[in-house]
Amino acid sequence: MTSKLISIVVPMYFEEKVVDECYKRLSNVVTDNGLNYELIFVNDGSTDKTLELLSKIAEKDPHVKVVSFSRNFGHQIAVTAGLDKAKGDAVVIIDADLQDPPELIPDMIKLWEQGYDVVYGKRKKRDGESWFKLTSAKMFYRFLDKMSTVKIPVDTGDFRLVDKKVIDALKKMPEHNRFLRGMCSWVGYKQIALEYERKERFAGETKYPLKKMLKFALDGIFSFSVKPLKLAEYLGSIAILTTLAIIFYSIVSSVIGLRSIALGWTLSLTFITFFGGIQLLSIGIVGEYIARIYDESKERPLYIIDKEINLEDNLSNSLYLHNKRIHLDKSLRRPLYLVSNELSKELTVKSEEATQS
Repeated sequence: MTSKLISIVVPMYFEEKVVDECYKRLSNVVTDNGLNYELIFVNDGSTDKTLELLSKIAEKDPHVKVVSFSRNFGHQIAVTAGLDKAKGDAVVIIDADLQDPPELIPDMIKLWEQGYDVVYGKRKKRDGESWFKLTSAKMFYRFLDKMSTVKIPVDTGDFRLVDKKVIDALKKMPEHNRFLRGMCSWVGYKQIALEYERKERFAGETKYPLKKMLKFALDGIFSFSVKPLKLAEYLGSIAILTTLAIIFYSIVSSVIGLRSIALGWTLSLTFITFFGGIQLLSIGIVGEYIARIYDESKERPLYIIDKEINLEDNLSNSLYLHNKRIHLDKSLRRPLYLVSNELSKELTVKSEEATQS
């Protein structure tokens, strides 16, 4: 097995029931295969015992790195933070619920060693999920595939191994409404699927209720397709053609003496509702794109870090602004993330000590 550094990124949100088991299975996989590794756990604003348990593990195991947010920023942002902190030659993204088996990581590494830059898990079976979720997920991935200008593999999640050069490319994409599996497809490079059977959650409940699933689906569609705008255009064209056809029929019928369309309140209400619905739908579609432009125009950091454990930040790539330390990627103007005053002071002291020594 490779001697190169493998980073494993695990986002966590209210996962106190799975922390220990997740760490145990990941540790067993990497040690049994003799990997050079680091485990990066990202606490996404959990208020249960998730951070406390991770802190205890990190105290005993220097391979474990912990990043804790100031609040909940979302799954995709938590994964992004892990990618930002990873130092590995390749990075594995895996959820904490153990539905994606850590035991597949060695197989991913073997494919990576064969020259593939992205090895993504493809679900051939999903246990423990409702009929509604299975059906809606299947429909979403196929709908997204039809809508997107980029080929996004169906039946895949964020469980994947990504080469460092792909991570470097992703770091240059600081968009707020993130859809990482689509972003990985967009950057290109050599990719391959690894099929597996997805298991039930080890413990706890899903962190993706219907509302979050819908938002995530919209992020995927509106981030990788302009076809919804085309849909609004087509609906407007249909409405105009329908209106012109009615006008033409009314004129012809009055000239040749045919029975004209009855202009009662039922017909009038039908047309008003129909055309009003088309207008509102079109405005809503345009609004989704405008909302995303608005999010980007504010240029806020993607996330705020409250605490780090076993991580050494590089102060040479940072600056101080309004008593807050902001990390800047050299290729970007906007800040990627912001850290708290307390953590900023701690990092400054470490930097000074390192300089003196």
